[in-house]
Amino acid sequence: MSTPPALHAIDVSIIYGQGDTAVRALDTVNLQIGAGEIVAMMGPSGSGKTTLLMVLGGLLQPTLGEVQIRGQSLTGLSETQRARLRLTLMGFIFQSYNLFPALTALENVQLALELKRRPSREAAPLLEQVGLGHRRHSYPAKLSGGEKQRVAIARALAGDPGILLADEPTAALDTKHGMAVVELLRTIAHEQGRAIVMVTHDPRVGPMSDRLVTIADGKLVAAPVQYGLKSDAREHA
Repeated sequence: MSTPPALHAIDVSIIYGQGDTAVRALDTVNLQIGAGEIVAMMGPSGSGKTTLLMVLGGLLQPTLGEVQIRGQSLTGLSETQRARLRLTLMGFIFQSYNLFPALTALENVQLALELKRRPSREAAPLLEQVGLGHRRHSYPAKLSGGEKQRVAIARALAGDPGILLADEPTAALDTKHGMAVVELLRTIAHEQGRAIVMVTHDPRVGPMSDRLVTIADGKLVAAPVQYGLKSDAREHA
């Protein structure tokens, strides 16, 4: 039996309103994302990229269709059950970092571990993994934008989730630091077998990902662009 994809959107639609005034924020989206694959989602503002990311993360329920995580359907799960799935299987990375300013880099990661009921001693190795072991006792105000995003990535890795969802993770960074963050995420996907979905407006991100998915008006508008995926990670939209 083949291994199910890490994430699978099946005929997913998000519809606001009814009748002639109905608006489809997502329109019959089908997408598979495999373990060990980093996928970039691009499209104009309002195209549905972030909405799809929220649906894949179980933060928003589709009007029609379903989302499966490792073969398990989210349909019919309570909010508590979906939250438990997110806590154990997913990590989230945001454009604005969302770090607690009164906590050091180490303490920010430790808090995520505490929420996931994991020992705080795991925080320091996570910061080492993203190249910030030497900055573990620094507060966010003393960190550069690239360093803050690396702390956010370490926090997202707390609890060893198999899926990372990133919303514009390079938007607040200059070219050098933005590409360094994408390269880090790429390494995490390929070397650790994690599925990573990244919403972005940055055209330089596409060639650094395994696959580029373009969205417009709530639809996948073109065949995904492949960038040399490993055979064991290849999935198709």
